[in-house]
Amino acid sequence: MSRSGARILLRTITRNGRRLWTGTALISVHQACETFVPILIGVVIDRAVTPGDLGQLLLWTGVLAVQFTLLTMAYRFGARQLMKAIAEEGHQLRLEVSAKILHPRGVRTELRAGDLLTVSTSDADNTSYLLDYVPRIAGAIVATVISAVVLLLISVPLGLVVLVATPLVLVLLQVSSPLITKRVADQQEQAGRATSLATDLVTGLRPLRGIGAQDAAAENYRAVSRRSLAATLRASRTQGGYLAASTVLSTLLACGIAILAGWFALTGRITVGQFITVIGLAQFLIEPFGTLAVVPSWIAEARASADRVALVTDAGLVLPEGIERPAEQPCDLRLSGVRHGPLDGLDLHVRPGEFVGVVARRPGDAEALVKLLSVPADYQGSVLLGGSPLEQVERAHARRLLLVEPHHTDLFTGTIAANVAVHGSGSSGSGSSGSGGWSGFDGLGEIPAEVLSAAAADEVLASQPDGLAALVAERGASLSGGQRQRIALARALLARPPVLVLHDPTTAVDAVTEHAIAQGIRALRHGPEAGFATVVITSSPALLAATDRIVVLGDGVVAAEGAHEALGASDETYRQLVLR
Repeated sequence: MSRSGARILLRTITRNGRRLWTGTALISVHQACETFVPILIGVVIDRAVTPGDLGQLLLWTGVLAVQFTLLTMAYRFGARQLMKAIAEEGHQLRLEVSAKILHPRGVRTELRAGDLLTVSTSDADNTSYLLDYVPRIAGAIVATVISAVVLLLISVPLGLVVLVATPLVLVLLQVSSPLITKRVADQQEQAGRATSLATDLVTGLRPLRGIGAQDAAAENYRAVSRRSLAATLRASRTQGGYLAASTVLSTLLACGIAILAGWFALTGRITVGQFITVIGLAQFLIEPFGTLAVVPSWIAEARASADRVALVTDAGLVLPEGIERPAEQPCDLRLSGVRHGPLDGLDLHVRPGEFVGVVARRPGDAEALVKLLSVPADYQGSVLLGGSPLEQVERAHARRLLLVEPHHTDLFTGTIAANVAVHGSGSSGSGSSGSGGWSGFDGLGEIPAEVLSAAAADEVLASQPDGLAALVAERGASLSGGQRQRIALARALLARPPVLVLHDPTTAVDAVTEHAIAQGIRALRHGPEAGFATVVITSSPALLAATDRIVVLGDGVVAAEGAHEALGASDETYRQLVLR
């Protein structure tokens, strides 16, 4: 187990100490009471049944009633404390993992979305279950100790069998613990990969069908799913074999004690009541023996999950702590000699008030540019926002100044209004003039009609009986691809960032709507004295025709630059990419 995983487990215990130890004490009382049941039955036989003493029978029956009452109440209140601790710890771990995944500075991890989902759900829960294992272990130890002491008092040989054989059985079973840990960890990793791939396939099902790649994608998923199944079966066989071995050894030990006690009773070394007690304890000890025997399997699973939780929570951040806060107006974007992925010395300057189109001959260049502006890390050269290095700008401030809307955007369960107004105030935070002709949005009233019209989202609302109050299914599944794009574009426009980068925002809409969106963006963000800068990365002729300037990327650098009409007349490659 890594030190980070050990720290997670230790913290799980310490920060739930009050409830954990209260619950553990009550569960131990419950187990002690259960242990005393066969002991008291033996006492009743020796002191009341054998001599025929009615008074003693009533007395010890009352003692049994009190014991069962204590047994029930201790378990009830102990389980309540422990279940609260487990639920709260699982919730806290999920929050910590989610906060790290969603950190504004970006988390440095190679885990895919499905893996991260597994860590934030299954692994967080498995780690919190340690709070259930501790009281079970404590209760089993209490029961074993009481049973051993009673057996020693009844017969020293019987007590020694328990005290010597129990640790021996546990040591033998502990040998398989590393194998269980390894196979459980592999099972969780393969399951995360299968979940991640399934999420990607469901999200991109329409494009896959469009290019006829659904069969290849399905075969890829089948291969990943088979590996996940094989890992699950290996882990299950290992855990099943361990459970079978622990059950057999525990049962053999209990049976051995019962047989030895029967021989002692026949030879007169113990009384009839003591024999009943020994038989009852031997039968009862199967449960705590089994619990102690399966402990390594429990700890192995919690250990593997804690390691995966630590892998996320201890992961480094992609971006440094930003401290600079450049002015919001005017704000420009300048890339100089940028090398990142396929980008090979890119120079690009977007001035305040400019509407710039970017056409990439290679799709990878566009993807790299979008990724770089979203998470400015692992690149050479300089990316300046308002004159300051983008990675050094305070992250909340950077998000107000620069909004990058990727091609694949997500909508969330809720209303259309909630999806559009996800940025809250709907402004860049400056509160200054230069809004491009529409009034500020306070997040409480109606979304400005100018924003909905510019994104052609008003047509989406017209098709919904409830308008802005219409419900959106998870990932926007209740809307068409074009409707999702228009809602996402309205959300980006409502945020009013000084610099807005849009990547293929209209690929799923018709030509007429695309033209209306192009004119709407220009009217909304580039009116007189607006001061906003907009970059649209696209090959749409309608959008490019509305721009002030177009930059053509080829082989990772600027290959051509000019107005739409001029490039269409002089650049053959541009005509092939755009005017096809």
